[in-house]
Amino acid sequence: MAAPVCVARIGAPHGVRGAVKLWTFTEDPLAVKRYGALATKDGARHFEVTHVREAKGHLVATLKGVVTREEAERLNGLELYVAREKLPPTTAGEYYHADLIGLAAVNSADEPIGRVIAIHNFGAGDIIEIAPPSGATMLLPFTHAVVPVVDIAGGRVVIELPGEIEGEEKPQ
Repeated sequence: MAAPVCVARIGAPHGVRGAVKLWTFTEDPLAVKRYGALATKDGARHFEVTHVREAKGHLVATLKGVVTREEAERLNGLELYVAREKLPPTTAGEYYHADLIGLAAVNSADEPIGRVIAIHNFGAGDIIEIAPPSGATMLLPFTHAVVPVVDIAGGRVVIELPGEIEGEEKPQ
């Protein structure tokens, strides 16, 4: 069975009646209401979105059973997941970020660099995190110039490291 996919993160409370700010990671932000119950990664807790509306850069959501600001405060930072089967299928050239986790990262000469361990977005675009066999992880912009090939079936992504892009010299 496929791992659940993170579709949202609960933020700070909104108001005094238990509503929360909700950041979604879906193409259609309002889709979180259509997926049914959202769960924590371990599946221990489930939340039903009963009402949702758009706000600046996020949603404001009401979750079934969360009725006070204090209850909402305790949920701050909680990530919400759905079963992969509930998500729409991808088309050719499309993938979910979750599909990339664990893939081998290789350079343009097909030499191993490491493994994809995360995809982040801190507000300025997606960042791919690569864990090499030893040493610190690498955070690289997830752009076509840096990640020109995503080969889910082949189990790899091709990474153009700085210095390999457009003939730049590698740092010594």
